[in-house]
Amino acid sequence: MTISLIFSLTIFLFIAAITPGPNNLLLTSSGANVGFKGSLKLMVGIMLGMQCVLLSSAFGVAALLIIYPALHIGLKIVGSAYLLWLAWKTATSSYQRLDIPAKIPQAVSGVQGGLLQFLNPKAWMMGLGAVGSFSLSGDAYFSSVIAISIVMIIVNFVAGVVWILGGTLISLFLQSRRSWFVFNISMGLLTALCVPLIWIE
Repeated sequence: MTISLIFSLTIFLFIAAITPGPNNLLLTSSGANVGFKGSLKLMVGIMLGMQCVLLSSAFGVAALLIIYPALHIGLKIVGSAYLLWLAWKTATSSYQRLDIPAKIPQAVSGVQGGLLQFLNPKAWMMGLGAVGSFSLSGDAYFSSVIAISIVMIIVNFVAGVVWILGGTLISLFLQSRRSWFVFNISMGLLTALCVPLIWIE
């Protein structure tokens, strides 16, 4: 892949990764509730899930969604339900003081974050868009998919850190149980509001 193509790929993936969506709302909420270190497992889970979606897109699994429209509808239904469940879990997270040295429970686990990617339209858009627009044909296909994968890892890491740090900074202003309650409810509602995006073609 040429430097200009990699640059264009990086811009495309970074814009897709840094803009608000289910992943970033969950990372912000996690950063506010369990701090930076406590959110790393969720971020790694999301990154691994994104890699699985990318490779599925690159090696034909995503084509099933195009061939069988009923499967696509089913995926949207399951994705909507799962996202609403994550929104509920976020909204009902218990109040925790981050300055107390104790084991703080994770609101959303890394495994749950990874599984979300298979039901996240934004993740499929990134995977399909990157492979469809930036992969090379012929013998260069496999190496171009590896390059796309590496760029996606870097971009998702940077975007994840930004959103976690944002949540961690927000936590500095949440000093009361009531403010935590309002924040978690707000993040849960924003996550739930991502559901209609699943159904917009």
